[in-house]
Amino acid sequence: MTHRQTVPLPDARNPTDSDMLRQAAAFRDLMQSRRTVRDFDPRPVPREVIEACIAAAGSAPSGANQQPWHFVAVSHPGVKRRIREAAEAEEREFYERRAPEEWLEALQPIGTDWHKPFLETAPWLIAIFVRRWGRAPDGSKVKHYYPTESVGIATGLLITALHTAGLATLTHTPSPMGFLNEILRRPAEDERPFLLLVVGHPAAGARVPAIERKPLEAIVSWA
Repeated sequence: MTHRQTVPLPDARNPTDSDMLRQAAAFRDLMQSRRTVRDFDPRPVPREVIEACIAAAGSAPSGANQQPWHFVAVSHPGVKRRIREAAEAEEREFYERRAPEEWLEALQPIGTDWHKPFLETAPWLIAIFVRRWGRAPDGSKVKHYYPTESVGIATGLLITALHTAGLATLTHTPSPMGFLNEILRRPAEDERPFLLLVVGHPAAGARVPAIERKPLEAIVSWA
């Protein structure tokens, strides 16, 4: 039988019911204030803030603890311009030729189109990659299990960490996204782009679509 090395549970806590409710309600209120932003202020955000948030994302659970993610944090203006040009080319093709009418109708209340100036305006872009394969010390491929689900959880933690830090985000998914492998020099045989996260301070006077979230009773059942 394989011996499994273990360590004590870090930060083991035993909160009271009232403490749990208070903290859960405070976190609920914080996250319900999160909105997707498309108008960003070019004001810089310290790299240390981005590092801390990505480190939080890297704490996510993953299949067999294989941690099948890679984050590329981009602040260089020239690289952001290349990403914008490539993304807008794909988005223009999508909006003008590939998108079905029902999808365009669903997007209409949000007011999006193929123009993506935020890809240059925001101080940071974080490209998130799914690592479908790892590499053993001898260079051979190692299959990753549940990589997409694991990276999805890590991405949720990253968005949460950035919002908690006081920053705005936008999840951007031009399709296809293979240009990110080329621009950011990531190995296409092992990794595929999952999402491009736009990060920064919201612009002064930024506005967001008037939308409503489903009430709790519409999204949960108790058994």
